[in-house]
Formats: sequence, structure tokens, C-alpha cells
Amino acid sequence: MSIYYVYIIECIDSKGRHQYYTGYTNNLHRRFLEHQNGKGAKFCRNKKLTLKYIETYPKQIEAMRREREIKSLHKKEKIELIKTKQL
Repeated sequence: MSIYYVYIIECIDSKGRHQYYTGYTNNLHRRFLEHQNGKGAKFCRNKKLTLKYIETYPKQIEAMRREREIKSLHKKEKIELIKTKQL
């Protein structure tokens, strides 16, 4: 049985701007390494990355739904969500 992770990565660009990328995966370590190595989402490339938030789900469909919910949040709402579960 797999566990699925919904995660938020803080991405800081060369100008110091903070942005947030949300995704889901069944292998968090591998996926974060892909992002760090420029093989993940283009959004994360050439930025300083920090994993800021994780939720776990037993089913892929649940993780996909939650990812979509988080992606629809405004930046301030994502920051507040991150504050609720400091890593």
C-alpha cells in the first residue's frame, strides 16, 4: 500500500522573491531531489528550494484533490497553512 504526499516547496528566485509550488507524489524524497536537480517542474528551476509543508493520504485521488485545493489558495493562505504545520 502506497502513501501519497501533498507538499509545498518554497521557491526563492535570484531577486529574493518567495513563491510556492504545490505537488503530490508517492515518493517525497525522490520528487524533491528531482526538483532540486532541475528535473521537476519548470516553476522550481534555478531557485533556492525549501520543503515547507507535507500532508499524507492513503489514496492517490485524495492527494490529487488536496493538491488542487491548495493550488487554488492565495499566497497568504498558503503561508498561513504552512504555519500550521512547521517542518
